[in-house]
Amino acid sequence: MRPGVRIACDVGSVRIGVARSDALGMLAVPLDAVRAGDGDLDAICAVISEWEAVDLYVGLPLHLSGTEGEAAAGARAWALSLAERTEVPVRLIDERLSTVQAQRGLHASGRSTRQSRSVIDSASAVIVLQSVLDQEQRTGLPPGEVVAPAFGERGEQS
Repeated sequence: MRPGVRIACDVGSVRIGVARSDALGMLAVPLDAVRAGDGDLDAICAVISEWEAVDLYVGLPLHLSGTEGEAAAGARAWALSLAERTEVPVRLIDERLSTVQAQRGLHASGRSTRQSRSVIDSASAVIVLQSVLDQEQRTGLPPGEVVAPAFGERGEQS
């Protein structure tokens, strides 16, 4: 397994949950969520730069059947826009039930749904990233689907 910080994003319509790993790629921890909309890609690029990330994972919200819907299409489009702005590999990773799992964990720690609203997205990103880290530990390979930018060398159309 390569050393270096990994970043995960849980893309929502209001907030983008963000988590990072330690430099050894063993443990995921939450970062502050980013407000979705104008400037969110700049904010995530700043996080990538600040932590000198080696990989970025974007949660792909598949239906339980494994099919993609509107939310997955939005996450794909967002991941592609991000891939076109950074040299760090961007990968899509199945995030089915991560928000449900995060809500259960927050509820078990004594937080109500209302109290956990501001942190649920980053808690979900932690769950996604921890599953990535565990899988990478087992296989030695980064999981997920690589998002290829529509442009070659950052701006040159391929």
